[in-house]
Order: sequence, then C-alpha cells, then structure tokens
Amino acid sequence: MPTVTIDAKQYEAQAGETIIRVAERNGIDIPSYCWHPALSVAANCRMCLVEVEKQPKLQPACQWAIADGMVVHTRSPKVLEARRAVMEFLLLNHPVDCPICDQAGECKLQDYWYEHDGKASRLVGEKVHKPKAERLGPLVVYDAERCIRCTRCVRFCTEIAKDPVLAVGNRGNHAEIILDQGRKLDHAYSMMTAHICPVGALTTTDFRFQARVWMLESTPTICPGCATGCNAWIDQTRGVAKRMRPRDNPEVNDFWMCDDGCLTYKRVEEDRVLCAAVGRGAARKETSVAAALTEAARAIGQVPAAVVAAVLGSEHTSEDNFVLVKLARDLLQKGTGALYLTGRPPGEADDLLRHADKNPNTVGAVQAAAPSTLRGFEDLLNDADAGSVKAAIVLGAHAPVPEAELAPLGKLDVLVVLCANRGPLSELATHVLPAASWAEVSGTFVNAKGQRQRLRPAAPPRGDSLPAWDLLGRLARKMDLALEYKTLGEVERAATPAQVTA
Repeated sequence: MPTVTIDAKQYEAQAGETIIRVAERNGIDIPSYCWHPALSVAANCRMCLVEVEKQPKLQPACQWAIADGMVVHTRSPKVLEARRAVMEFLLLNHPVDCPICDQAGECKLQDYWYEHDGKASRLVGEKVHKPKAERLGPLVVYDAERCIRCTRCVRFCTEIAKDPVLAVGNRGNHAEIILDQGRKLDHAYSMMTAHICPVGALTTTDFRFQARVWMLESTPTICPGCATGCNAWIDQTRGVAKRMRPRDNPEVNDFWMCDDGCLTYKRVEEDRVLCAAVGRGAARKETSVAAALTEAARAIGQVPAAVVAAVLGSEHTSEDNFVLVKLARDLLQKGTGALYLTGRPPGEADDLLRHADKNPNTVGAVQAAAPSTLRGFEDLLNDADAGSVKAAIVLGAHAPVPEAELAPLGKLDVLVVLCANRGPLSELATHVLPAASWAEVSGTFVNAKGQRQRLRPAAPPRGDSLPAWDLLGRLARKMDLALEYKTLGEVERAATPAQVTA
C-alpha cells in the first residue's frame, strides 16, 4: 500500500487513488469546484492545484494519482498564490449579486473568496453579460453570468441520469451551459443539477427566493416518496418546510434523490388535517380530538369484534403499525386474518433510485404484522362488500386502487381514519383523527432492501395532530382497554426492531 506525505503528515493510500481523495478521507480540505466523488474527473476549475515535490509545476489534486513516497503541499506560497489567481479569473465576469442569490451562505465561490482572495476586482471595463433566469426545464433555472463552467451538471446528466441533455456551448468568456437542440432539462433527476452546482448558477423553481439558508434548520430524515428510502435533509424555518435535499449514504442513495423525492416536503402542508371530525358527508362536523376519540370508541364498541378490521398503513412508521397490530390482536381479540394493508398506488420506477412502490414503509408494515400475513386492500373491499367487515381502523387516507372502487367502504358502520392529509379514505370516514405527518414524528421506515432507517421530527405537529401511535393508545384507553404505551421509547422496546442503519 503506497504512502504519501501531505502537509508534513504521512498517510496510506489505495493504489491509483488521487491526492484529493486521500486528503478528503483524512480531513484535509483541498478546495475544488469541478470535482465530485461520484463524477468523472474534469480538472477544469484548477482550484485544487497542489505542489508535488520533484514536479516542475503545480498539479490538480483531483487528477494526480498517488505514488509511493510522494510529498504534497496543499498550502505552500505557490499553491495559495495560484488559488488567488484562479479566484480572480472566476470572479472577473461574475455579477457578485450575493444579496439576491439563493446560493448565498452555501456558495463555494463566497467561501473560497473569503479564504483565498478577499480583494476587490481589478477589472476596469464592462463585464461580459449573458442570459439570466433562463428556464432549462420545469424545475431548474439557469443564470449564465454566475456559471463558472465546472461542468458538474453536464457530467451528472450524462453519467448518472443517463440523459446527456446539457453541454457547454461557445468559447472563452462567452462559454455557457446549453441544452441539446429541442430538449428541456426534464428528466427525473433534474433538481440534482442545482444540488451539485457549487455556485448560484442553477437554482430550483420551488426554492428560489423562499428563504435564506442561514435561516433554515436542517433535520436528517428519510424521503417518504417511495420504498427506496433515500436519506435526506429537510430544511425548515418557523415550522414550515422549505426544501428537501439528499443526505449522503452509499448504502442507500449515494449522493442523490429524484425530483419527486425532493418535492415530498410539500406533502406536509397539502390538504392537511388539522383537527378531528365526526360524521359523513354533509353531517360531518369538526370537533376536539378527545371528543372524536370518545365517539369513535363508542361506535366501535357497538360493533362485534369479529367484524372489526385493522388496516395498516405503508405510509406510516413501523411504530404506528405495531401499535395498531397490538390493538387488533390483544384488545379486539382478532385472529391472523384480520389485518389489511393500504397505501399509495404504484408508480414509475428506474434503475437508479425510483421504486415502483410509492410508499416508504411497506416492508415495515409487513414486519409489524408478523407472523400474520397482511391481506391486500382488495380483500378489504370484498369483505366490506360481503358484510364480513363492518368497522375498520385505518392508518392513512390513501388507497392503492381508484376512488371509484372504494364504494364498499362507504357501507361500513364505522370507518376510523388516522391521517395527516386528506385523501379518498378520509372522505369516506365516519371519524377522522389528525395524525402528525412524517416530518413531525420520530420513528422508523424499512425500505425495500430491508434497511430500517430513522425519522426525526423537523417541526412540532401542526394543529391538533398527534403521532398515530399516540392516537391509537388514547383510543384504546377510551375503550377502557389498557394499551400500555405512553412514550415512543416504550413502543420501540416492545417492537424490538432490527438495527437502525441511518
């Protein structure tokens, strides 16, 4: 194994490894714009130039491979002067519009200017002007004047998204990112081009002018958009989610998320259920959670236990589903065939990240029901139509079938739906209980690979909503049944989950 000396300290390296990878692994910061660990090496920004002893000139750390005994200096006078020169050239025609740029606060151009240049421009003539606020696609806006032509976006589209829709056009100071003729930047991962842009050249339409990044609080979470379970950050201010972005995890999503996943934060507010309601149709009235629980408990108590169903939710956490299974088995005295499953209908998939199962916790719901086998949603509809199910407690308001097929559920004497957002099932419910959303709870999802991953609350529950496991416990106590879970920790210990991986 070759060894290399970087800034007077010796490190081991893998054969063929580049200087920047060894430095990054050992906590040594070598500035760069064009380099990204998942993309091919372009070596065009020249910001990562380092001094390698016995070499006649500075070398790009992103491209130069380690040799045994190599001695590297990352902050020698030659290196620092080169970085200052690179920064001056990059800023020569840059608009320096930081006060209105959404990248301000997390911009490498800002950071490196403060560290390596910090001087006023020596330009005396007019700057080169280029197109601004150009829509490359439905979700991405391009400002050519801010662009430093690092080509990260070009390489991402070609190498990761497998859609070479972007390229570099023109030459010299007039070079800019262009679209393939007749194309739009509209593939399923277009927002990642803005995510990996090191400056403010590419921004997303949903986050433009929404908030300053230093006003945001970031919480690690799991994307609820599909069964892949991409690790993510949800950024919010004053309890309102403003964006989602990928959180690196080589075992799950590497560095990426799809556009649908990046936009799932909007679900937190869409058709939000903020208070409880009792009744169907025109007779439905809003009420307190306590009153709705009392009425739901009374209604369920009037139905024989043999015809009460528990419908687990593949959008809900494993802990929510575990408590519902516990209620069904221990309190309603149900057998192994009493558990059903609901969730969102399937959708598009690809070979990168998108999974056809558009629910984050189908595997977790199945595990919560074990050793029982969950029956499908179609079975619930058939049993409701046949009269063998007359009441149901449901986690989630979405169904995997068209609304036109849900008519049998309208025949149920009691349909208690716990949900954060309105959906087809909540419209048919006799009792609606406001559940906290995925962005407001702690718990775990199990993805399609069987990896159990943790959710963390980014904001407190909205309105009167409570975690679904808590609502189920309160419902049980209203029925004079002792479901002994007062905290999430108690639920997790009882559920004895597998190791949490993220």
